[in-house]
Amino acid sequence: MPDPIVIVGAGQAGVALAAKLRALGYADRLILIGDETVPPYQRPPLSKKYVSGELDVERLLIRPRDWYAEQNVELRLDQRVTSIAPAAHELTLSDGARLRYGKLALTTGARPRNLPAEIGGALPGVVTIRGLADADAIMPLLKPGMRLVVVGGGYIGLEAAAVTASKGMQVTVIEAAERILQRVAAAETSAFFRDLHQRHGVTIREATGLDRLVDRDGRVAAVTLRDGTSLSADLVIVGIGVLPNDQLARDAGLLVENGITVDAQGRSSDPDIFSAGDCANFPWQGQRTRLESVQNAIEQAEHAAAAMLGGTEHYNPVPWFWSDQYDVKLQIAGLNRGYDQVVTRPGKRPGSQSVWYYRQGALIAVDAMNDALAYAFGKKALESGKSIAPEKATDPAVDLKTAIEYNLALATSRKA
Repeated sequence: MPDPIVIVGAGQAGVALAAKLRALGYADRLILIGDETVPPYQRPPLSKKYVSGELDVERLLIRPRDWYAEQNVELRLDQRVTSIAPAAHELTLSDGARLRYGKLALTTGARPRNLPAEIGGALPGVVTIRGLADADAIMPLLKPGMRLVVVGGGYIGLEAAAVTASKGMQVTVIEAAERILQRVAAAETSAFFRDLHQRHGVTIREATGLDRLVDRDGRVAAVTLRDGTSLSADLVIVGIGVLPNDQLARDAGLLVENGITVDAQGRSSDPDIFSAGDCANFPWQGQRTRLESVQNAIEQAEHAAAAMLGGTEHYNPVPWFWSDQYDVKLQIAGLNRGYDQVVTRPGKRPGSQSVWYYRQGALIAVDAMNDALAYAFGKKALESGKSIAPEKATDPAVDLKTAIEYNLALATSRKA
């Protein structure tokens, strides 16, 4: 029998890759290795509906527990790959066992950035939310009246702030940049979410660096800012971004730069090793890109699965993301990298709006806050390779569907 396809990393990308291999007719041995004790589960709901108590573990699972046996996928949990020998097509596991592979997929995901230990980042009561164990450890600590400091005003930090503020905690968000969401969104989107959180009692401290964490009886008790301000803290949640889990690939001699470097088919610098998801850095629109989203994890993994079986199509996604905060659903289509113009459009519902990003007059992304129609039509325009003129996007009297159809009709007439 041929050596199996082995997938290292039992998250969203790993499961999607295994499922796609089976769907495409791969019938030989297939092994999925994960270092946690529970079957693969969704991570985004951990900081939202799981921590809030709306979802239990079973509803987090990506596939039912019996799916792996039904699909003849060998799910090896609580195991860690310690090294890869590409020339020998062999893996070494943490228990010393060795496993041969025919082709290998690395879907190892990412890990949270931590605060430096020298400023108190390792103190008890300073936590991140990436895995199920993190969320389980945090849930008993979330009690009304407790003082919480969230370090980082990105989407992860703001989602944590929303959940905890809704539980009656006293929440302060600290952001070192000039504004929250500065790395990922325009000032207009930042302003929308700043106002949203302040209306729910959250204190937002922007352009404020963290100096150190102060302990009392061996546990975090306060946060000192660089301006000398001291904030009492019963709990500190750190949400300052993630790092790709690419050390295994680096140690194996694969090309690594801000993630595992892959080509447009998901193939690494070794022709029999592929990668997908948060850990993979792929070519997109002329730039090296690493996307951290469920959509990318699934679609890129499915694309890599096809390539493992001989497919040659290039991966060319239209990225999309989402975030739930209080009663607001943020939906993002596209990637606003390099935008030079922003316009806003009021939604039909009170308090809803969308923010449209342009580069040299062409639409590249849209943020839609409680405005599913704006998101849908913006995504449709991006998928079709067309645009919606800024003056039409910002005018609530203009029907977006008509604007997109007009652009498509115009393009067709030009081809004729």
